[in-house]
Amino acid sequence: SIGSDKIRIIKTTWDLEKYPRGTVHAQQTNLAKSHCTGDWLFYVQSDEVVHEKYLPVIRARCQELLHDRDVEGLLFHYKHFWGDYDHYVLSHAWYPDEIRIVRNDPEIYSWWTAQSFRRIPDFDGLSYRQREGTLKLKVARVDAFIYHYGFVRPPRLMQKKRKAFNTIHWGETKTQEKFKDDQDLYDYGDLSKLEVFGETHPGVMKEFISRFDWKDQLRYSGGPGPHMQKHEKLKYRFITFLEQKLFSGKQLFGFRNYVLVRK
Repeated sequence: SIGSDKIRIIKTTWDLEKYPRGTVHAQQTNLAKSHCTGDWLFYVQSDEVVHEKYLPVIRARCQELLHDRDVEGLLFHYKHFWGDYDHYVLSHAWYPDEIRIVRNDPEIYSWWTAQSFRRIPDFDGLSYRQREGTLKLKVARVDAFIYHYGFVRPPRLMQKKRKAFNTIHWGETKTQEKFKDDQDLYDYGDLSKLEVFGETHPGVMKEFISRFDWKDQLRYSGGPGPHMQKHEKLKYRFITFLEQKLFSGKQLFGFRNYVLVRK
C-alpha cells in the first residue's frame, strides 16, 4: 500500500526441520539480504522501529564511514519497552546495543537466531549456530536508538507469541510441556520498578499507541509475579545497579557479538 518501487515482497516457506532451534529466522533474513542492493543494509525487525529524529544522524554516519573499510557495520543503542508504552527495561538481562546496519558484503550473514551478524567465509548455508570459522564484525557506533516493542502487547497475545516463539526454537512437544501449567495471560510483573519513558515515540507508532487498551491487565505494584522475569531477579538487579551507578552504564561481563572500532 506504500506504493514504492523500492519495496519487494518475497514469498517464502519456513522449513523448521531444515533450520531448527530458531535458525530459520537467520535463514529468512539472509534470503532477504540476498535481494538487497546498495552499499549499506539497514536491518529492522518487525517489532523494532526507528524514530524519525534519528534518520539524519544515521544517514550522516553511513556517509562518513562509507569508504572506511575497517568498519563493517554500525552499532545502535536499544530501548526495550515492556508491557506498555510508558516503561522500558534497563537491565543487564537485556542487550543494550546491537548491529543493525551492515555492509552489503556476501560474506556477512545473519547469525544464530537472527539477532545479529557475523562474517562467515565459505558458509554452508545450514550451520547458523556455528562459532568456529566465524568472525565478529568490526563496527562503529551511531548515536541513535532502536525502539524495541516486542514485549508491548495485550497479555493474552503476549502469551500466544511466547508459545509460537518457543515452538520455533524447541519444537511443539517441549513447548506444550513448558506451558502446560501456565495461564493464558502473560504476567509482565511490577511495571513500577522499570524506567519511565518521557520522550516521544516514532510517528508511525501513533496509531498503535491509540489502540492501547490493556492497562487494566497490567500491574504497577506488588512486586514480581509467579514467574519472575529475568530482569527482576536479584542477580541481574545487583549487576545492573553496579553498571548504572559505578560504571556509567557500561555493561559488565556481557556477551558482545562485535569488535568495536572507535571512529
